[in-house]
Amino acid sequence: QVQLVESGGGLVQAGGSLRLSCAASGRTFSLYDMRWYRQAPGKEREFVALLPWDGRSTSYADPVKGRFTISRDDSKNTMYLQMNSLKSEDTAIYYCNLKRASQDYWGQGTQVTVSS
Repeated sequence: QVQLVESGGGLVQAGGSLRLSCAASGRTFSLYDMRWYRQAPGKEREFVALLPWDGRSTSYADPVKGRFTISRDDSKNTMYLQMNSLKSEDTAIYYCNLKRASQDYWGQGTQVTVSS
């Protein structure tokens, strides 16, 4: 079983930056594909970013390309989402996700609010 604890959300002005963290329990952190999702009020949860377990490539949703960066530190069992040039439309609850075959784990979510 893997438990995920997120942190780093908050209120920021448009154009500002935040870094979200997702700390994972367990000893096989590096074997999981890592993703960030978000859910804005009244909308469905949507994909934000992917970092495969082998780290060979990343992918991003079009609205965040060039502004967000997903990364991880295996020594700390922690994944990150660096968010720059934030816009009001980035306001949402952000969730981290670890997935490997049938194993699928989610964080509790952290609120990001961008004021215009």
